Amino acid sequence: MAQKAEIRSNLPAKIQATLTNFWSMSLIFSVLMLLLRVIELVLIFNTHTIRVTFQEVIGFSLFDDFNWILYFLGLLFILHVITSLVSVRFAKRFTQIWLVIALLAQTALIFYFLKTLQPLGKDLFAYSIVDIILTVRSSGQLNATTIVGGLLVCTALFLIFNFANKYLVFNTKPALVFTITMYWFLIFFYFIPVTDSDKLDEIKTNIQLNKSRYLSEQAFDYLVYKDEYYFDFYLRELNDSLYVKKEYIDPDYPFLYTADYPDVLSPYFDSLSTSPDIVFVLIESLGKAYSGKDAYLGSFTPFLDSLEKHSLVWTNAISSTGRTFGILPGLFAGLPYGERGFLELYEDFPPHQSLLSVLHNNGYSSSFFIGTDISFDHEKEFLEYAGVSEIVDIKSFDPKYKKMPSNSGFSWGYGDKETFSNGLSLFPKNDGMPHVGIFQTITSHDPYLVPEPEFYSKKFEDHLVNYLNLPDGKKMEYRDYKNIYMTILYADDAVKDFITAYSKKPEFANTIFVFTGDHRLPEIPMASRIDRFHVPLIIYSPLIKRPSYFKGMVSHFEVTPSLLAFLKAQLGIQIPEQKTWMGQVMDTSRVFQSKIAMPLMRNKSQLMEYLNGEYFLSDDQLFVITDGLNIDPIEDQSLRNKLTGEFEDFKNKNNYIIQTRKLLPVE
Repeated sequence: MAQKAEIRSNLPAKIQATLTNFWSMSLIFSVLMLLLRVIELVLIFNTHTIRVTFQEVIGFSLFDDFNWILYFLGLLFILHVITSLVSVRFAKRFTQIWLVIALLAQTALIFYFLKTLQPLGKDLFAYSIVDIILTVRSSGQLNATTIVGGLLVCTALFLIFNFANKYLVFNTKPALVFTITMYWFLIFFYFIPVTDSDKLDEIKTNIQLNKSRYLSEQAFDYLVYKDEYYFDFYLRELNDSLYVKKEYIDPDYPFLYTADYPDVLSPYFDSLSTSPDIVFVLIESLGKAYSGKDAYLGSFTPFLDSLEKHSLVWTNAISSTGRTFGILPGLFAGLPYGERGFLELYEDFPPHQSLLSVLHNNGYSSSFFIGTDISFDHEKEFLEYAGVSEIVDIKSFDPKYKKMPSNSGFSWGYGDKETFSNGLSLFPKNDGMPHVGIFQTITSHDPYLVPEPEFYSKKFEDHLVNYLNLPDGKKMEYRDYKNIYMTILYADDAVKDFITAYSKKPEFANTIFVFTGDHRLPEIPMASRIDRFHVPLIIYSPLIKRPSYFKGMVSHFEVTPSLLAFLKAQLGIQIPEQKTWMGQVMDTSRVFQSKIAMPLMRNKSQLMEYLNGEYFLSDDQLFVITDGLNIDPIEDQSLRNKLTGEFEDFKNKNNYIIQTRKLLPVE
């Protein structure tokens, strides 16, 4: 009996110790999380020029943090109680570790958002550990200072929590009140969720998100639902608004069709007597917002602007993805996205055709030049599959070239000027064959370190005054992103040097150049949800006889079928009868219109946008698109249902390709 009485007398003390350990640390944790939010908002508004105010976001931001704290502590409390059955001391250490991890994760996610203005989500799972380390190292965030700083912060947090355990002691009754209140709020917010009514402003929404909550929800969605798909895609017909009618011929190959593509480019060119060389210049992070005619931030590409006057220019052009991984499969083959971008299927590509493979079968040779590692994003495998005969990357540069500057000891590789110069020493070849050359730049990428910084700093200031004619009060908004704009000016100079040097070659007179960006950079706040995809698209050539601006909406998907239809009409090249590329042809309308239908992939994990004609679906919200790719929300449930059905149909087809690899029959 005495032993039982002792056990009973220890139980209340054990319960009190368990509860007070948890709540003494959790209240400190909650205060630190809310303090991190205030610091986050201060840093955002001091670093970026955005159109919302601190007062507009602080309320819902703190509420979202409070909501996340409740969810996190609610789960952790259950684990804390379970581990306390083993040992109260062990439970205390266990909870301390998870609280420290949560604070460090929140801090890291805040710094990621501060850099990109995009919350980290499922795209975390789209890259290998090696790619993530390379990206972090290149940004200068992974160095001795941050590592030592992180260790010091960890030590300080453990000391704070130990201090709380020692001096912030609660009796059982208030600790139980805390616990009951926490779960009451959890139940209340589950059944009566509170959301911000203004969901149309993406920047505002992203700022207000608790970054840890967002990543957790995205991770759960990725891990639980990533393999779900259905087989109803053959029940619906798309393309009812399109002007190239595609006849889908085999339900086992949902992207396979036959179609005749009209030649829309010949009216603007001299007649071709021989096969022209074709050169693609893919400029990293070149968005329409800051390049070309009617750039709403003002153009930072004066040379490309001058080139537009002698070119065919599409002012309402979009990329297929919001990151670099989509540029090659989108521009050269109009391919579906797979789970994390088509290039991630590199170990077993679904059989497919591309502009490069079709031209290879018509006697073209091809070369690819880049200043960084071609293995990143698995571009090398795509190019090799397409039959590209020469691939030059960071490992193949002449020793006379210097790599880009670095702030961490790691560099992505060689700058744009070096990439063009090195490429021109090898291309074009004087071997009697027509050639395709692809130059992909890298300098206008995080960490945005430009060669000759003093020169480009002065050029930036001169550009604000003499090219953009900005008043003094407006200049500060641009100086907040000075390093980024300097890399765009540098990239434009690199293109100028490239075209100047190329024009001295005899092949220049019979060359067609295609200039475009892979996506708009995210660090400068975007005007709308479609802004990240809005890129310049310019075809320049001495063969052009009627330079023109076009307002018809086009995408990277339209480039391959349009060029092949042009070459077929002019030179009779052979094009496969059965096709899989998702594009139409480049719309040469002088007034705004849209005849395309396509999904858009923000990053390697977010397939969230779809457009058909002049309507745009994003996060289940419907918009109408106007000239300049401005979008305005509209309410039309039947139209939204139609686009949602088409989007789901594409996702089903896309997932079917992932599982079966049935894209193009193998002969």
